[in-house]
Order: sequence, then structure tokens, then C-alpha cells
Amino acid sequence: MGDQDFNPNENDRRLRRQKDERIRKYILAALVLIILALAAVLAAVVVIPQVTNRTALINQTQGNTGQEESSDTGTVDGENETGDDALKTGLTADTDAGNTADGNGQDTDAAGTADETDSAENMTGDNSEEETGAETYGDTALSEDAEAAIDTALMEAETLAAMYDYDGAMEAVQSCEYYETSEELQQAAASYEKTKENCVSWSPEDVTHIFFHTIIWDASKAFDGDLDSEGFNQYMVTMKEFSAIMKTMYSEGYVMVSMHDMCTVNEDGTVTENEILLPEGKTPFVLSQDDVNYYHYMDGDGFASRLVLNENGEVKAEYIEDDGTVLVGDYDLIPWIDSFVDAHPDFSYHGHKGTIALTGYEGTLGYRTDEVYLTRDEERLTSWQESFLEENPDFDEEAWQAEVDAATAVADALKADGWEFASHTWGHIDPLAKGLDGTKTDTERWKNNVETIVGETDIIIFAFGADISNWEEYTEDNEYYIYLKEQGYNIFCCVDSSTTYVQFNGTSMRMGRRNIDGYRMYYNADLLADLFNVSDVWDSARPDYVAELTDAAGTMSNGSSSSEESSSASEDSSAAEEGSYEEGTTYE
Repeated sequence: MGDQDFNPNENDRRLRRQKDERIRKYILAALVLIILALAAVLAAVVVIPQVTNRTALINQTQGNTGQEESSDTGTVDGENETGDDALKTGLTADTDAGNTADGNGQDTDAAGTADETDSAENMTGDNSEEETGAETYGDTALSEDAEAAIDTALMEAETLAAMYDYDGAMEAVQSCEYYETSEELQQAAASYEKTKENCVSWSPEDVTHIFFHTIIWDASKAFDGDLDSEGFNQYMVTMKEFSAIMKTMYSEGYVMVSMHDMCTVNEDGTVTENEILLPEGKTPFVLSQDDVNYYHYMDGDGFASRLVLNENGEVKAEYIEDDGTVLVGDYDLIPWIDSFVDAHPDFSYHGHKGTIALTGYEGTLGYRTDEVYLTRDEERLTSWQESFLEENPDFDEEAWQAEVDAATAVADALKADGWEFASHTWGHIDPLAKGLDGTKTDTERWKNNVETIVGETDIIIFAFGADISNWEEYTEDNEYYIYLKEQGYNIFCCVDSSTTYVQFNGTSMRMGRRNIDGYRMYYNADLLADLFNVSDVWDSARPDYVAELTDAAGTMSNGSSSSEESSSASEDSSAAEEGSYEEGTTYE
């Protein structure tokens, strides 16, 4: 019976099953060992360095404030430590250039020009992983404060570099508290240093200076055939012409600089030359605008009425329609330039814009701030001022002070935004024709009525294209020069049709300016060819003919002199017979 119960085949099968089971266990154990080994290698290569780097960076953040991390709450002296925020490792600084609207809502072709900044390499030093967004260390990231600080430094630096202020850009990134551990900040600083090293140095003697008068907004009103039309046609440009000129110069690489970029006024009264550094292909120029006073005679002739602050604190021009509707926008040179630079920051050197030349006899920036509006001195009032006071019988001391306060607020905003002021003399005088005593009286009135609003300035831009000497340098025996120097003036501007005209005599800088107006474009287009092609910018709304200028004796000018050599056709003849330049009777 026992032999019958024994089955050798069944026994063999059982033995084979036991053997197979042992083999499976051996294989499973080997796989487990392999997985554990791979995990150990991964931890050694990836996880441990990440944790170490994160710890070092967080310790630096905490160390800057001298605070210790709480062991049980995860806070630093009550300030939460955000461990899940993404670590900032790259910033693309992109200036949105959009479209800038002009005063009546039309676009002014404001295409963006700011450069983009490439993202920096991974801050962990592990270049084996591709960037997939914000860089993190394991499941945690650098604090939000650190990320924001790096972000802010890079954006500030990009803004400065866009305006060629490479030293300022380097200072912005190097002053960031995370500079020593941020490869991105270090790379940005190195890039700005290299760009500066490759810049071209410009001497002041190679810088041109152009100027305009108040810009015509509505040509149909300016050129309506009345007594003022001829003067407007000679001395002014339309907004269409101005915007075309500026856009052309920008496309050709011109960059606005300040006259103070060209020189340094030292404590001992000496004036020395500066260099201007610009990338290859860029050309510096100075821009100025004369008579930003918005004289009475211009009312209703297609010009802005004054400069104002809008709801955002920006300087804009006020324009009054025939029906009394008041518009606020880019109706004159200054707000147009502001909007253009906002869209094209590389049109401005270090954020500097133009120089605003002011008289004072009818107020400042369109506000009736001169003392005569308050005193109503009959011997000094012009017919224009008399009409204004008759039309505004409630213009009392309180109203006058409100005008002064409003003008001061506008002036402060202009200075904060890169503009400078210059004296154009209080009464729009020719100093040599007025005499030294008359010049002193005029200077005192400018300081009492204009400087009190716009602040001190060391720039004087002579009216009428006048000067206080011939083409030779100012000397110490020139009594006009000595007096004006004593009054704080260091930069003197005349009018000259040369491309560039700059002189240094050791104690001042003297600069010639090129008038851009209807007269110059009509008669001397060749003198402007380095800046723009007159035929490309000429406004067809102008009259077909621009009359020649006449001097005081009625002699025709040959066009080689300034368009300011004679008084404007808009001069009030009855007032001129009664008064003189210093009493505010000369108009342009």
C-alpha cells in the first residue's frame, strides 16, 4: 500500500515549486537593494546640495536683520517665513511702449524701445536641470522679500541703463543686499560696465543746440490772415512739423542732453568741460523752448493757454476751444516730449530733457504772476494787461496768489521730471541795446517775479538772438558779463546758425542755438539737413510764402541771422509807443 501511495512525479513538481519560490525571493531582495542604492546616490547628488544651499540663503536673509528663527512656530520675531514662494532667478525687464495719445486723442507712434534682459543661470549652481519657471530649492524657495528686492534692483537698473546712466545702473544692482549671492545681479553689473566701456565720448564742442517757440496746435487759427499770422508763420512750427522733426531725429539716433551734462560749475566759480558717453550711433543734442509764457496776444490763435497738472500730477497743456471747452493734453512741446520719452526712454540722457526759457512781464507758464497784475501800475500796464483786468474784475490779491501757487506747482513738477529753466530776460530785452542800468533793472525783475516761482538758475538765454559780445570769448573787462556772472549765471546762450558753437573761457560756457521755425525752414533748409529733411516735415497747412524778416529800420534780413533779431509782427504798437522793453511791451 505504501508503494502505491508514493508518486515520484508529484514530488518532483513540489521540489521545483519550492526552488522557483526561493529564486523569486532572491530577485525581489536584489531589486530592493538596487532601489535603495539608487535612492542613496540621488540623495547625495541632488537633495543634500539643494537643502544646503537653501539653508545658506535663508540664513543670510535672517542674518540681515539679526533675528533668530523661532524653534516652535517657524517665525522670525513675529515675521512669517514663507517657505513655499517661488525663488526668483530671472527677470525680463521689458518696457511697454504702447501708443502715446496726443492732445486730441490721436496716436503719436510711440513704439517701445527698451531692451530685454535675459534670465540669469540657476542660482543653485546645478546646471543639469532645465528651467521650467521659477527656480526653487526642493519644496521651498527664497523669501518673498529677497525676491522682491532683487526684482526691484534689476528694474531700477534697466530704467537707468535705458537712459545711458550706466554708473547709476551698476549702483542700483550692487547696492542690493543680495548682490554677493545673486549671480543675476552680478551678471547685470558686468553687462553695464562692458556697455559703458564701449561708449563713444562726445566733447561739448560737438553738441548742437536747437530751439523752438510755442507750438501751433491749430494751424487754421494761427494762419487765418489776421495781423499775427505773418509772425506765426515766421517764428513758429506746427505740431505736425514738430512731431515729425522729433521722430526723425530720434530715428537717426539723436539723444537729448542737458547743458549741465556738458560742463561742471565748480565751487570756485570756474566752469570746466565734461564728456558725454553714448553708445556708437547715438548723437547728443540740446533742446530748448523760448517764451513758454503763453502771452495774451496768442489767445484764440490755435495755441495752448497754459501748462497744468492733470489728475496724475503730470504736466500737460491746457487748450481752450472756441466754445469755451477746456481740453488737457499734449498741446505743446513740453507734454509732447514727456509722453515721447515715456515711450522712448533712450531719447533722454540720464533722464534729462529740455531747457525752458522764460520772460516775466506777462507772467510765467501761462499764469498771470507778474507784480503788475497785483499793483496795477498804470505806467507799466500794457493794453493787453488792461484788457485782461477789465475782463477779470475779481482778479484780486487772493486770485493772484492762486496763480503764483499753481505756477510754482507746475514748475516743481517740471524740474522733477528732467526739465530746466533759464532766464530769457524779464522784458525780452537786448542787453546792449538796453544798457547796463536797464539790464540790471530787468534782471532784478526776473529774479523777483520769475525766480521766486521756478527757482534759481544759472542759465541765461538772450532774447532777439542778442548777445553781450561779438564772436570772441567773454572777457573780464566786459561789464555786462561781470554783472551777469555776479548774478549767478554760468551758461550763456545766443543764436547762431552754425551746426555747433560752444566756447569755454574758464568761468562760463557759451553756446549758440539754431532756431527751427518757418523762416529757417523756408529760406535755409540746407542749414537743417543734418537734423531732418524739411520737405519731409513741412506742413501743407502753412501759407505758401514766408515773409522775410525786417530789422528796426525796415531793412530786409538775408536769412543769415536769427529769426529773433526783430520784434514779432504781433507787437502791440500802441503799447510800444507808450513804454519800453523793460515794461513788458515787446512780444513775439
